[in-house]
Amino acid sequence: MNYKMNDDGPGHPTAETPGKGALAFPFLRLPFRLGAALVAASVALITSPVSGQTTETQAASFTTSASVGPAKPPEKPWPSGMLWIPGGEFSMGGVGPEARPDEFPVHRVRVSPFWMDETEVTNDQFAKFAEATGYVTVAEKKPDWEELKKQLPPGTAKPDDSMLQAGSMVFKPTAGPVPLTNPAQWWDWVIGASWRHPLGPGTDISGKGNYPVVHVCYDDALAYSKWAGKRLPTEAEWEFACRGGEEGKRFTWGEDEPSDTNIKANVWQGKFPYEKKPVDGYFMTAPVRSFPPNRYGLYDMIGNVWEWNADWYRHDYYKKLADTGKVAVDPPGPTDSYDPEEPYTPKRINRGGSFLCNSQYCASYRPSARMKTSPDTGQIHLGFRCVMSDADWRKKNATK
Repeated sequence: MNYKMNDDGPGHPTAETPGKGALAFPFLRLPFRLGAALVAASVALITSPVSGQTTETQAASFTTSASVGPAKPPEKPWPSGMLWIPGGEFSMGGVGPEARPDEFPVHRVRVSPFWMDETEVTNDQFAKFAEATGYVTVAEKKPDWEELKKQLPPGTAKPDDSMLQAGSMVFKPTAGPVPLTNPAQWWDWVIGASWRHPLGPGTDISGKGNYPVVHVCYDDALAYSKWAGKRLPTEAEWEFACRGGEEGKRFTWGEDEPSDTNIKANVWQGKFPYEKKPVDGYFMTAPVRSFPPNRYGLYDMIGNVWEWNADWYRHDYYKKLADTGKVAVDPPGPTDSYDPEEPYTPKRINRGGSFLCNSQYCASYRPSARMKTSPDTGQIHLGFRCVMSDADWRKKNATK
């Protein structure tokens, strides 16, 4: 990624790069929270088909309607950097052999029209927010053990204070082929890693202003969206927008699977997790707008970084919607979270896949693919984009 670094900072990430605080069980905000659940989740990514509440939860700001249909763009002015998503009815859920159990059953959903950010929120955009508000991200703060233990099995021992340090999860390639059932082999808990220092101390984002911001947790994304007068998309809105009007297609662009010779988005090229062939020119994240947009004009809905959605994760939510026998209109998501693989840890939805996805592992470069992450977790392949109703835009514009 060509991050600027000091002489003693981590270089281009390799299997030999010092961990800078790396611990045994990565992927969530603190490594000791994982245990067997991480292994179970990893197995789910390469088999089958591929298959605590935070302090604040956003309220949906759109109006539910029983007669939502495709809508023409409103009259100008339009919000800068956002595109009009016309709304409509579609089949939400798994398509193709890669689809995982929690992408089923497929069910009919209708969403109201809305505005969506053309790209993922960038470092420059997030920096303006942080400078204007003095906001400090979760990854930049020392973890609060009293809060963390609420999300752990009863009786979990407090870790050493050396582990309770500000930091985030950073990907590191392995030295060679490894079993794909233990992500601890390619994730490091890096003390000091944050959106300002993506690979840890000694790195920064100089010259990367138009790259997607990473190492932001759900609360960080929510705080930015409120400051910007926007909100995070619901899972239904996100999937509708990602499909770009391509009903029932495996991928945003159609049916042809991305590969090293058929580059459609910023996803892993080579053999995961040890051989990255940056055929597209990018080892990790890429500048926004580096790849063709979908039919709605949205960039990087697939690949680059996963994107936070507003919804809680429940493995059975789709079934509850389908069992009503009705079209779900603007579904806001479940009211709570439950993941049977990790029942003590609430999760929020992530969508879109990242630069780490390929056919060998993850295969989540699909509109229907779902991932779930603890709301206090930041990672080097996780960012977000925002949405806004037209009513909220008109109200915001009227006060300028």
